[in-house]
Amino acid sequence: MQKGIIAKKIGMTQIFDENGKVIPVTVVEAAPNVVVQVKTVENDGYAAVQLGYGDKKATRVNKPMKGHFDKANAGYKKTLKEFKLENCDLEAGSLVKADVFAVGDIVDVSGTSKGKGFQGAIKRHNQHRLKETHGTGPVHRQAGSMGACSSPSRIYKGKGMAGHMGAEKVTVQNLEIVKVDVENNLIAIKGAIPGPKGGIVTITDSVKA
Repeated sequence: MQKGIIAKKIGMTQIFDENGKVIPVTVVEAAPNVVVQVKTVENDGYAAVQLGYGDKKATRVNKPMKGHFDKANAGYKKTLKEFKLENCDLEAGSLVKADVFAVGDIVDVSGTSKGKGFQGAIKRHNQHRLKETHGTGPVHRQAGSMGACSSPSRIYKGKGMAGHMGAEKVTVQNLEIVKVDVENNLIAIKGAIPGPKGGIVTITDSVKA
């Protein structure tokens, strides 16, 4: 990984290229990230950079974290994320802005997907519904057979059933950066990214591009 940043999802819109073609984009606000800590192989066993995003009141920070932030002179931040950056020349207290990425870069975006609560097998696992006639009722959207009764006399792990859906980490890979507004710290990414408006996401170099 060569570069990464924490950002807030603003929402989706569309822009036009020089040929007049519509490009659906998600706009994220990559307000300057502050380097809170630089980890090294000698001290920590691996090389990484810890970035902070979003200001936080001093009264909301406990004493251990106050010392952690004060050591870097980075201010108090709401969100901390760690990036295993290679050949990093950043120092504690320095800023990482939207211009760390350029138009045409291919990135991976990670975030927490929208929570959908307790959902049935049809919505959660895309299963088929049952017949609506011939004694199927009263609920034709319930899951079908769970498996044989005498053997194995249990339900296999991984069986698609009703349950909690969403609110989990999701990564969308190989998205293209279409526009970078350095003045307003905005990045336009082609396509959709995980999470609701206002959700926190991390943008990193693509691992497969």
